[in-house]
Amino acid sequence: MAEESSRAERKGPLKGMIASVYRLRGNNSFKEVLDKGKMVQSDSFGIAFVKREDEEVPRFGFIVSTKVSKEAVQRNRIKRALSEAVRFMTSDIKSGYDVVFLAKQRAARSSTDVLMNEVREAIKAAGLFK
Repeated sequence: MAEESSRAERKGPLKGMIASVYRLRGNNSFKEVLDKGKMVQSDSFGIAFVKREDEEVPRFGFIVSTKVSKEAVQRNRIKRALSEAVRFMTSDIKSGYDVVFLAKQRAARSSTDVLMNEVREAIKAAGLFK
């Protein structure tokens, strides 16, 4: 009985994920940001960002390749940490931007707290705060 109630609690959107309106989707969207965007480098990742034509909410994408880690568990941990950091700051980031995070190998060795602090500093360096 207790198992059924815990299963019911787990249904629905996961805590820690950014809302779907903030997600960058589609290969062409990622390609446009990487081709036309400006880059800001951090120790554990790079940020590519581009200003869109509209003033809609900012959208974020995360790329963690197998060059960063061969283990999917590790790559997913990095994506979750970056996503969680962005989730805390979505209301403080300027509208009308698409942002892509490109993880480096160092991200696999960094703790979640370190990654979250780096995200804040990198977004500040990119001038994306309101």
